[in-house]
Amino acid sequence: MTPLWSAADATRATEGTSRTDWAATGVSIDTRTLSEGDLFIALRGPRHDGHDFVATALERGAAAAMVDREVPRLPANAPLLRVGDTLCGLGALGSFARARSSARIVAVTGSVGKTGTKEALRLVLTACGATFASAGSLNNHWGVPLSLARMPPDTAYGVFELGMNHPGEIAALTRLVRPHIAVITTVEPAHLGFFSSVEDVADAKAEIFLGLEPGGVAVLNRDNAHYPRLAEAAKRAGAAAIGFGVHPGASIRLVDYVLEPDGSTVEATCSGALLRFRLPVPGRHWVMNAMAVLGAAMAAGCDLQAAAKRLSAVEAMPGRGRRHRLPWGSGILTLIDESYNASPAAMTAALAVLGAISPAGGGRRVAVLGDMLELGDAAERFHRELGAPLGAAGVDCAFLVGDAMAALHEALPEACRGGWWRSADQAAIALLDFLKPGDVVTVKGSYALGLGRIVDRLLAESIRHGT
Repeated sequence: MTPLWSAADATRATEGTSRTDWAATGVSIDTRTLSEGDLFIALRGPRHDGHDFVATALERGAAAAMVDREVPRLPANAPLLRVGDTLCGLGALGSFARARSSARIVAVTGSVGKTGTKEALRLVLTACGATFASAGSLNNHWGVPLSLARMPPDTAYGVFELGMNHPGEIAALTRLVRPHIAVITTVEPAHLGFFSSVEDVADAKAEIFLGLEPGGVAVLNRDNAHYPRLAEAAKRAGAAAIGFGVHPGASIRLVDYVLEPDGSTVEATCSGALLRFRLPVPGRHWVMNAMAVLGAAMAAGCDLQAAAKRLSAVEAMPGRGRRHRLPWGSGILTLIDESYNASPAAMTAALAVLGAISPAGGGRRVAVLGDMLELGDAAERFHRELGAPLGAAGVDCAFLVGDAMAALHEALPEACRGGWWRSADQAAIALLDFLKPGDVVTVKGSYALGLGRIVDRLLAESIRHGT
């Protein structure tokens, strides 16, 4: 395998020192997922100091470790890259990796749909050339430089997700990534605990244009109420704009789509050309993600017919709509795992997908919902208003987790109340007793609520049912 980092390059990038020669084929900050040949970076987190795991990293085959203090009980010839601060050193690696790359870079942000759009872009751009994309949701002050540091020098297309919950965060990330193409999937009520209005959220998302390379392109949701605000910000940054959506002025225009329980059939136009494709993940929100992907592919110079064809291979990720058919009693339970995160718009989209599925054999539609965090003073209202999409989806029973969900529990009709709990583990016990064959259950909530544990319990229980 071609080395990703030599000791000489890493030393030059970080202005650090290394007493030994080594070559790393990857970069890791976690010994639990470290691969042999990785450069291990000893970051300090809220609960752990990576320096306490340097010996473990080297024992597991790390090529070297980046440190900023002495690590006791290591051999004198241990391959160490000594820097002033490991988080700054990680940022320096990311900056160096970006500078040495000739890749065409796409940065993706938005209130919802960032990770799904990023993954679909990775799939589409792979047909055009060697493509690298950040893993999972590595979109913050350490995830973005880590992703850049992992990008191979011969990459033709790079795709990076940028996240935020405070003003100024995307500005710092985009100046590090220096994209040629900036995608904003949409702007919706999210992180309102840190912003005074949705307009302020839009302005924070528009910070992505501050790092655009000269001649950069902004890919924007033409149907979103904040499009004029975003388009003006892009113009001030010297960027051309590509709009996507049903709006007549959209460059990538959604002409027609048929929503089905397991996907959608989509028709779109671009410069008079008709694009027809099958999207194998359900929900209108995924149709809009696909439009954003086509806009970015257009900006990247890819063949749009080929890009549309590649969208037929998109898959939902764990925690973001992945569907499971589980043995359950004498039949099947359908589980939709949306447990990774939640916002009002994302909740509404997930419930619409649930509503499009017809339970089998007298089964029920069941929603397991956790608090939507970072909504500030508007939290009670947004949670209470989920009653409307629950009703529209024909949900038979709602199991609710978290303090803020108490407002929704009170607003629901008695027949729809499955219960309200403060912890996911308590809700899981009641849910396991309640579910029966034929049921369709969606699990969705903000990550901190831990609803992924409910998904894990259901998957484990299905194994018992299947034996």
